[in-house]
Amino acid sequence: MVILAVDYGDARTGLAVCDAMELLASPVTVLEEKDSQLLAIRIADIAKVRGVQKIVVGLPKNMDGTEGFRAQSCRAFAELLREQCALPVDFQDERLTTVAAHRVLNVTNTRGKKRKAVIDAVSAVMILEDYLRTAKS
Repeated sequence: MVILAVDYGDARTGLAVCDAMELLASPVTVLEEKDSQLLAIRIADIAKVRGVQKIVVGLPKNMDGTEGFRAQSCRAFAELLREQCALPVDFQDERLTTVAAHRVLNVTNTRGKKRKAVIDAVSAVMILEDYLRTAKS
C-alpha cells in the first residue's frame, strides 16, 4: 500500500511516501503554506498523483504521552485531509523525529538554507518509517 506521511507545521509541511511494498520511505517535498485548507487541497492533489491509499499524520505528543495544543491542531488538520482526500488518515507519535532528522542532516553535512528546506521532509520520512515499523510488529 502506498502511504503518504505528513509532518504538519504552521509554515512548512513535510511529505514523504513509501513504495507499494511498504519497504522504502522517501521524501517528497516541503510545502510552504500557512492556510490549512489550501494545504489540504495541495496534499490531496499530491496523494492522487502518487496513488496514495492512506495518509499518516505525525502527532506531536508531550514527552509524558499527553497531547497538547499542537496535537489538537494536527488532529484538526487530519480532518481537513479526510474531507479533501476521502482516504483513511492515521496518526503516528512524532516525538523526537525532528531531533533525529537534525542528526541525519548533521551526518550528511547539510547546513543553512538547504537544511531548512529539507528538514520537514526528512522528519516526514522518519514518521513514516516509525509507522511502518510499528505496523509490522
